[in-house]
Amino acid sequence: MALDFEVDLKVYDRVVTSTYKINEVARRSGFTPATLRYYEGIGLVPAVARTDSGYRQYGDEVIDRLAFIARAKQLGCSLEETADLLVAWDGGECGPIQDRLRVLVASKTQAAENQIAELTLLRLQLLKAGAALAGHRPDGPCDETCGCSAVATTPAPATAVRFTVKPVATPPGHIAAPIACTATAESATRALQEWAALFAAHRDSMVRSAIPGGVRVQFSPAVDIGELARLTVAEQDCCGFLSFAITVDRRGVGLEIVAPDDALPIVHTVFGAAS
Repeated sequence: MALDFEVDLKVYDRVVTSTYKINEVARRSGFTPATLRYYEGIGLVPAVARTDSGYRQYGDEVIDRLAFIARAKQLGCSLEETADLLVAWDGGECGPIQDRLRVLVASKTQAAENQIAELTLLRLQLLKAGAALAGHRPDGPCDETCGCSAVATTPAPATAVRFTVKPVATPPGHIAAPIACTATAESATRALQEWAALFAAHRDSMVRSAIPGGVRVQFSPAVDIGELARLTVAEQDCCGFLSFAITVDRRGVGLEIVAPDDALPIVHTVFGAAS
């Protein structure tokens, strides 16, 4: 009877605490065996037990841990960021994990927005370059309008192109970004000077018009879109309550700035009011 009871315990133990070899864990987690060994080596996965033959034995808790690591990787977290998240994971409470993830997600969302803006800007520049290259073919050496070496001033294609730089959505239950600039006095002054220089350079061709919640600044196609995008992204980084959109169409290049009603005086101070 005692022997039968002991056997039953062993069977029950196998059901409750299953163990897996590394190839099975790789299949279940999506990570290669080499990656699993690497994660164990750097401490993302605790050292696991081994059989008498030296084979690693993983438990269900490691499978769960690897699923969390996979999620962090999916969200673009670095190994260092993932290790920090695992500190909260080891605490066994969801709240602290959510708090850390929320900060990371907000930061990575802004970074993704910036990358989208940069890639969209590159596409706009390529479209303008393509239009310039197709518009004029000199018989002799390159000139200022052939599009090979000079900045293209050819109007944009008929199809409108638009990209936005906007605040990260405020999570439920959290306070929205305050209507305040987080830049230092020195960097804020420099930004104002850079915007003023851009507007002064295009004073003769620039038109400001009112749009719902803000103002639209219309430039000629000759404006440096790269500089405009750089200033826009930098402005949104320090003024998280503003939303921007840069458009390119037959009218030229437009910059739209939208803000809460209480922040419209700031918009008019930096970007000007409608003409």
